Amino acid sequence: MLKTTKVVLFLSFLFAFTQVFAGAITPQPSAPSVAAKSYILMDYDSGRILAEENADEKLPPASITKLMTSYVVSHELHAGNIHLDDEVLISEKAWRMQGSRSFMEVNTKVSLESLMRGMIVQSGNDAAVALAEHIAGSEETFAQMMNQYAQQLGMYNTNYMNATGLPDPDHYTTAHDIAILSAALIRDFPEHYEWYSEKEYTYNGITQHNRNKLLWRDNSVDGLKTGHTEEAGFCLAASAKRGDMRLISVVLGTRSENARAQETQKLLNYGFRFFETHQLYKANTGIIDTKVWKGATDQLSLGLAKPLSVTVPRGQYDQLQATTNIQQPVIAPVKAGTVLGEVDIRLGDEVVAKQPLVALNDVEQGSWWRRLIDEIMLWIWG
Repeated sequence: MLKTTKVVLFLSFLFAFTQVFAGAITPQPSAPSVAAKSYILMDYDSGRILAEENADEKLPPASITKLMTSYVVSHELHAGNIHLDDEVLISEKAWRMQGSRSFMEVNTKVSLESLMRGMIVQSGNDAAVALAEHIAGSEETFAQMMNQYAQQLGMYNTNYMNATGLPDPDHYTTAHDIAILSAALIRDFPEHYEWYSEKEYTYNGITQHNRNKLLWRDNSVDGLKTGHTEEAGFCLAASAKRGDMRLISVVLGTRSENARAQETQKLLNYGFRFFETHQLYKANTGIIDTKVWKGATDQLSLGLAKPLSVTVPRGQYDQLQATTNIQQPVIAPVKAGTVLGEVDIRLGDEVVAKQPLVALNDVEQGSWWRRLIDEIMLWIWG
C-alpha cells in the first residue's frame, strides 16, 4: 500500500507540475478590493458567488428598485393582463414625482411600452408610478405585489414601500437579493431585457441618456440599472456576457457615478479572467438508469428538472467529479418528476453543485405476476 501511495502522489505532483507549465491551471488570486458598502459578483447560469462583501446587509437601493417594478410589469404582460400598447393615464401624483423623470404630462395618455422604456432607460419616477397605478390602482397596492414576488424569488432580506426607490426607512434590499432579481429578469423575460442595453431614450422631445456608463465602456455589458440618493450613495446592478459566460455584479454605496462603474468593472474583469462556467447536464435528459421493482418496465431513466451548470477556477474543469446517489429500492408506480436521488459535483473535497435526480417518465405497476415475483426477490435480498 505504501508503495502504491507514493506512486500516486508522485504522478499527481507530476501532473500538476506539467499542467502549470502548459498553462492549463491559472493562478487563483483573491477578489480585488472594492470601494462600496456592499457588493456581490455572481455567475448567472450556476448561481455561484465569486466575490462578495456585506452582500446580505440591508441597504437602501434607490432606483435599482425599478428592477422589481419592471419584473412585476413583465409578469402582468406575460399573463395577458396588460399590453404594451395600453394607453396609461398619467395621474397628478405621477406627474409631480421628484428626482429622475421622463417628463410625462399630467392627464395625458402614454403607451405602456413608452413608460417601461422611460423607467428603464431614463429611470423615470413618473413612469414608474404611472405603471404601478395602472396595474394595481395605487402605488401602495403595487408595492404589496412587489413584496410578494420578492418572496417567491427568495429575496428574503428585501422590503419595498414604493415603485421608485425614493427614500423610506422601511424600503431596503441587499446586494445578494438584487443579484437574484437580476438573474430572474434575464431568465424570465428576455424579450424585455434588451431595453436595459439602450443607451438613450427620447420622449416628449427630450432625449436622456442611460446612466450606466459601462454600456459605453464595455461591449459585453448589456444591463441593468443604476441608482442614487444621498442615503443610498451611487449604486449599480450590471450584467455582462463574454462568450457563453454571463456574470451579474451589484455594488451599493459607492462615492460617485464614476466609482460605481469602475468598481463594477473590477469585479467583472476578475470573474471573467479567473473563472469559467460549463453546463454539465441539460434538463429532462437521461443521466443514469435505475432498476424499478413491481413495474410494467424494469428500468427508469433519471435526469434533472433544470439544467446544471458549474463555475470553477479557470483550468480546473477536467478535475470535476460527478457522483449519483439513488434511493433504493425504486418501486412502481412512479410518476415523472418524482425525486429519487441526487447528483453531486465535486472539485476535490468541495461540493460545487448538487441537484435532485428525478424520474423522467411514468412507470405503471406491472402485472400481478411481476409484482409477486419482485416481492419475493425483495424479501430474499432484503
